Amino acid sequence: MLKPARVWLQQQTDVWYSVLSQQHEDSIGGDSHPRRAQGSSSGPARISRAVPGGGLTINTLPDNMTRVVEDSGKYYTWRSFGPEDQRTRELWVDMSDVRHGQVRVHGILSNSYKQAVRVALSFDFPFYGHYLRQITIATGGFIFTGDITHRMLTTTQYIAPLMANFDPSYSKESTVQYLDNGEAFVVQWERVRLPGKESGGAFTFQAALYKTGTITFSYRDIPLSLDVMGSAEHPVKVGVSDAFMVTPPSPQSQDAQRRTIYEYHRVEIDTTKVTSYSAVEFTPLPTCLQHDSCELCLSSNQTSGCSWCNVLQRCSDGMDRHRQEWLDYTCSEESKNATCEDYSRVDSPTGSSIIPEIEEVTSLTPRQQGCGSNDKTKHHIFKTGNDVRTDSSTKTDGLANTGVIAGIAAALVLLLALILVALYINYHPTAASPLYLIQRRNNYWPSLKFQKQQPGYTEVEGEGHEKDSIVEAGPC
Repeated sequence: MLKPARVWLQQQTDVWYSVLSQQHEDSIGGDSHPRRAQGSSSGPARISRAVPGGGLTINTLPDNMTRVVEDSGKYYTWRSFGPEDQRTRELWVDMSDVRHGQVRVHGILSNSYKQAVRVALSFDFPFYGHYLRQITIATGGFIFTGDITHRMLTTTQYIAPLMANFDPSYSKESTVQYLDNGEAFVVQWERVRLPGKESGGAFTFQAALYKTGTITFSYRDIPLSLDVMGSAEHPVKVGVSDAFMVTPPSPQSQDAQRRTIYEYHRVEIDTTKVTSYSAVEFTPLPTCLQHDSCELCLSSNQTSGCSWCNVLQRCSDGMDRHRQEWLDYTCSEESKNATCEDYSRVDSPTGSSIIPEIEEVTSLTPRQQGCGSNDKTKHHIFKTGNDVRTDSSTKTDGLANTGVIAGIAAALVLLLALILVALYINYHPTAASPLYLIQRRNNYWPSLKFQKQQPGYTEVEGEGHEKDSIVEAGPC
């Protein structure tokens, strides 16, 4: 279990959630809708991925690093729509329409308070340039997107259509449901209420994550103004956020190291625009992470501030979820003032990606050097870095390979011919050609005595003087 972690700047508003795995829900019948348990946040909960070591600290970036950029257009552009906009109705996903896919009413979340469950996606969802296959749905009106599950889910790495202190266990009408049709993943919090403000009305809203990376928030019933929804027990947020986790170097053992989460970007939507029958649409922008080559990384006009880390083969501005690797491999130092040609020169010793220098020189073979030959055969030398090779050696290698192949083929043909001749002599010993060979053998040839009873032959050493052929032939 996680140790209590220190939260800077947000100690008074961030709360703890119990995180259950999907397997835990399935083991107790996740789709059922059992009797409601008031205040069911207590009780055992299984953390799907605990943070090892000395714990977890959630912090803002120090002054010498890029601070959190709020509402910038670097990762997303977004538009809000009011009740009068046609787009508002288009963005709402009718969960009762079977054409959108099968809807699952989550039994755990629909009967719990301050609970969250990890759910697998059927597609790769791009979020801040990272591809996600799992998300965590929380009862408090938001989706947690972090890789490492901890209990302070409301701090960062979230998609929050309306993060607030909702308690679905209050009413039988309250549900948390979702659908996944391969193109979109939609979560709907339906008729959920706020503790202490139950008489204020029920909230119904949804978040949709599309395969393209688009995110939409749609609101059907918002009975209270967001200004009066806040409490010391739970923050109220609308927007998206992402962070990276790093492990600062420590002289202590690895088990004692404390991981720190730094939020590097946040989008906060104006809460006054969140009303009944309104919507917000986020459109993702290109990021450095999408470039898979040095040339695209450094020359693309769709992104800015990108650097190429050759050892990781990754394009980044250093502020993403791979921050730890970026630091471990000193990518900032490697990419400083470096060009793609510099990386190609290091990676390609034959100079395949570099225009080679060509100069003419006189080259002598060892035999020519010994004889003092005046042959002025010219060769080209290709220079690439510290490696030098001649084009004549390349051609010689090709000819040598051809000669080897031809020699092997000739040897195989000769061997096959010898085998055929031997078989012919074996089965036709009285024919003219075999007798001719046997009669004219040298005295050191062994005599071949053919036995009538055996199809093969046995070797018999010859006498000291030449004799006529010793052949016992059976009937033909």
